[in-house]
Amino acid sequence: MDFGRTTVIRDLSFDIERGETFGFLGSNGSGKTTTIRALLGIYQPTGGTLHIDGRRFSPEAGIRLGYLPEERGLYKKESVIDVMVYFGKLKGLSAEHARRWSRDYLARVEIGDKEKVRLDKLSGGQQQKVQLGVTIMNDPELLILDEPTKGFDPVNRRLLMDIIDDQKKAGSTVMMVTHQMEEVERLCDRVILLKDGVSRAYGTVAQVQEQFGGTVILVDHDGTIPPSSDYSIAQDAGGHAVLEVANDADPAAILRRLVDAGLDVGRFTPTRKSLDDIFVEVYGAENRELV
Repeated sequence: MDFGRTTVIRDLSFDIERGETFGFLGSNGSGKTTTIRALLGIYQPTGGTLHIDGRRFSPEAGIRLGYLPEERGLYKKESVIDVMVYFGKLKGLSAEHARRWSRDYLARVEIGDKEKVRLDKLSGGQQQKVQLGVTIMNDPELLILDEPTKGFDPVNRRLLMDIIDDQKKAGSTVMMVTHQMEEVERLCDRVILLKDGVSRAYGTVAQVQEQFGGTVILVDHDGTIPPSSDYSIAQDAGGHAVLEVANDADPAAILRRLVDAGLDVGRFTPTRKSLDDIFVEVYGAENRELV
């Protein structure tokens, strides 16, 4: 994907399996939103296609698609219920069905008393709830969510995650664009990490964690930890040590090596890096506030 002489996305290819939740991750400026907009034809791509069930996607293909953009688009001078009914009719629902569905949804997200309030009188989080409702009200087969919890407090973030989880259980395939790693670890089956328009890591959450190594914690050990290319010693004092493990190293082999070197180990605990730690490693500490 090029903008003039600037290439934003380079040789990017990935698959999303039917029924899974897929995390599309990256810091600001990594190319996430550009990729989605190019795939959906909102931007005119300079190359690449989106295929669903082996067929090239087009808005006229009859696929029930729900897209929650990062930049919200609601008619803010109209009431909540009128806006939701309007979009429901655009999605093929009858006015009665759309109104009934909207009222049930508004009650669930705890703004049922706001149905006659103008959108511009709602808080940002309340508007976000309305936007999500508009996105999912036609039971989309493919649900693309760009920063769905932006502006939410922890309570409302959990509520939104429950709704997304329900959509998946109902048969939706979900693609989440986010840098909230706790949401990814809770919901996503597989992920891709995009940096400067290039895939930096791709696979299940566990596979991505394996690509970035991990740590081993030694408790109540006695003896000198030998040097090794499989790990570096991050901490070693008072019978407690932390080893930073190389990406391709096997913790079981490390334990054997320590024992063979004469180390008496009370407890040996291998741990994977969290996605939060991996995010910081990939994108740098300057992006820590985005996680």
